[in-house]
Amino acid sequence: MATTSDIRNGLCIRYNNDIYKIIEFLHVKPGKGPAFVRTKMKSVTNGKVLDNTFSAGHKLEDVRVETHKFQFLYNDGEYYHFMNTEDYSQIQLRESALDSPGLMKEGEVVTVIINTEDNMPLSVEMPASVVLEVTATEPGVKGNTATNATKPATVETGAIVNVPLFINEGDKIRVETDKGTYKERVKE
Repeated sequence: MATTSDIRNGLCIRYNNDIYKIIEFLHVKPGKGPAFVRTKMKSVTNGKVLDNTFSAGHKLEDVRVETHKFQFLYNDGEYYHFMNTEDYSQIQLRESALDSPGLMKEGEVVTVIINTEDNMPLSVEMPASVVLEVTATEPGVKGNTATNATKPATVETGAIVNVPLFINEGDKIRVETDKGTYKERVKE
């Protein structure tokens, strides 16, 4: 059993007959009244996000999990296929188990969280950022880089990311996976 003081990002808990992963949390101690923890949880079975508030000291049933490195192989529309980098076994997961499937390219190594009770994969954690090539965007205008203006760009995975005006087709950019936002241009 865990309490609200054990809450951290990535913690998996059993709540309302389902398993949830903590995405965000905030400990709040108001000047008047008892302390509480405000959380944002994502269901690992159906992908729904739930906002919930726990009072301080509330008991939580945590789920024991293991993490393994898997390499993304391909998706066939409905399922995403991964291979364990240690024993080469393969698993397939639905899109709802993935945090940002649009930013995942073939060959990407991700961390898969597996429930130790039944060895079922719960969710996939992407690296903090990924490097993707821009495949389509409007051409940049010289001298128009002083403002924080952005334009949409399609990357090699098909996802659309807002980028600064100086980014052109063929440029490689680093994208933050948790927000899906442009971070920097990558030079080879």
